[in-house]
Amino acid sequence: MKEIARGKLFSFVLVFVLVLPLAACTQGGDSGKDAAENKDEEQKTIAELTENSKRYDGYFTVFQDKKTGETHLLIKADQIGEEFIYWVQIANGVVDTGYFKGAYGPSFMVSVQRHFDRIEFVAENTSFYFDPDNAISKASAANISNAVLAVAKIAAEDEETGDILIAADKIFKSESFSQITPTPDPDADPKKDFALGKLDDDKTKIINLRSYPENTDIEVEYVFSNPTPAVFGEADVTDARNVSVRVMHSFIEAPDNDYQPRFDDARIGFFGVEVTDMTSTEAAPYRDMINRWHLVKKDPGAALSEPVEPITWWIENTTPVEWRELIRSAALEWNSAFEKAGFKNALVVKIQPDDAEWDAGDIRYNVLRWTSSPNPPFGGYGPSFADPRTGQLIGADIMLEYSFMNRVTRAREWMQDDPSTKFWSENHAGSYCTLGQGLQMNTAFARVAADSAGYGDDDELNTRLTHDTMHYLILHELGHTLGMNHNMKATNLLTPEQAFDEAAVKEFGLAGSVMDYPAINFAPTREQQTQFYATRPGPYDDWLIEWGYSPALDDEQAEAARLDAILARSTEPALAFGNDADDMRSAGKAIDPRVNIYDMSSDPISYASDAMTLMKSTMESICLLY
Repeated sequence: MKEIARGKLFSFVLVFVLVLPLAACTQGGDSGKDAAENKDEEQKTIAELTENSKRYDGYFTVFQDKKTGETHLLIKADQIGEEFIYWVQIANGVVDTGYFKGAYGPSFMVSVQRHFDRIEFVAENTSFYFDPDNAISKASAANISNAVLAVAKIAAEDEETGDILIAADKIFKSESFSQITPTPDPDADPKKDFALGKLDDDKTKIINLRSYPENTDIEVEYVFSNPTPAVFGEADVTDARNVSVRVMHSFIEAPDNDYQPRFDDARIGFFGVEVTDMTSTEAAPYRDMINRWHLVKKDPGAALSEPVEPITWWIENTTPVEWRELIRSAALEWNSAFEKAGFKNALVVKIQPDDAEWDAGDIRYNVLRWTSSPNPPFGGYGPSFADPRTGQLIGADIMLEYSFMNRVTRAREWMQDDPSTKFWSENHAGSYCTLGQGLQMNTAFARVAADSAGYGDDDELNTRLTHDTMHYLILHELGHTLGMNHNMKATNLLTPEQAFDEAAVKEFGLAGSVMDYPAINFAPTREQQTQFYATRPGPYDDWLIEWGYSPALDDEQAEAARLDAILARSTEPALAFGNDADDMRSAGKAIDPRVNIYDMSSDPISYASDAMTLMKSTMESICLLY
């Protein structure tokens, strides 16, 4: 028995001795392989992860793999904890979807934060102010929520420089930074109203990367799929089952200069940044700041000085050559208003060369741009965006629609009352400037009325009509980019008789401001014709620019008194102001009938009555022709 037991023990030991190294070898091999892989993955450097990628250097550096298209974002050490401005713009779209080329979306402050092994992009709340000298400012974060927009795990880190690399596809292709999918409209009729389908992750892709010294742009084509559409859209919708919207996400360096905000006042019409002072004891604790450009005099002691850095506009090389000088002359009309604020040549207008190495995406260039759309959403559109902390304007474009001049309006809209074919902007009039459509219809009427009166082939009249129409459009849209709100009370300046008096128009201008939506000033006879539209900034515009842009005095009390003295003129008839947001279109607030659109003169009823008489006679003349 002892021999048998000894034999079993020997067999067990032999098996154990033989198997243990094999098992150890097998386990060691696998674990060694895993460890090697993990070690290799952990030790991959930024250079190794991006060695097969195209590099886009700029404010943020972006990499894109040449084979797979995968993107990475490089975050410099000094960008951790810093704020930048995020802004979204439609690069291209289909008007039926509610998205059109050049449309601006929201802009807000975003900070880059590190949390252990990940990077967070956090939208910062800029709606409140706390006086730092007030003890309550220590509780400034109470019940105010910032928003964590996107999170990415750190893929590689340079220990010497502190630079960090993150995978960026998920961030850019998703709706992390901005909602792209429209919120469903409960009042929409699915059998009549065109609607986007569901966002298709497989078809959505990054199509363009550009990085400049002060901004980085990521263009994404979002594809919305709807396998069974009920409404197929117009001719610009190729296939309603798959509709693309191209969106530009911009990361913009926040200004770091000596810009001093100017606080808003209800007597004058600037766009602005809304801020509530949480340490104020006032009944209306508002600290709203106007939107304006940062202008500084080259010679601070001079009454009239050129700025250190003018507001420079570029006419895009897509602009028809025959219109360029007309557009340039219209834009430069604003310099007369800036002279009231002490600036000479505040605006400079240049033409983009055909061989320019820059494009309109570079935030350092403000561009007058052109589109030619089969379904034009506007005649002109002048959006801008500002630093949400201060109101300082950073960038602007003016989008102009080619159909504004070569197709007076879409005749289809006049010939049928079909809600599905209405201009997109008619349904969004509270959010977008619709002046262009009004000018198109006004100008169409002027041409027909001139024809019916027998002087439609008058070259001088036609030249003036084109000149006045283009000047007004450019002046108006450029006014928006200077920070100006609408002033729908400005056409009350002249009497009906003065509107057709060449001397009165020359002395006073046709309207108090170019920020109104005017009726076309078409005279009863050819001999009485003056300007069709205002062709230079009016007295209200001069006053607004003086108050908003004149340099501040060093003494705070003296500066407050100076600004109050300018604002005290608000009761002058020529400086009348009423905007469409609060005084005309808002339910329960629109109490002033003089704040209106497509009217003219201080007696708009009489003027409109005369216009109706002209329209009636024009219609009778047209009917006689048929």
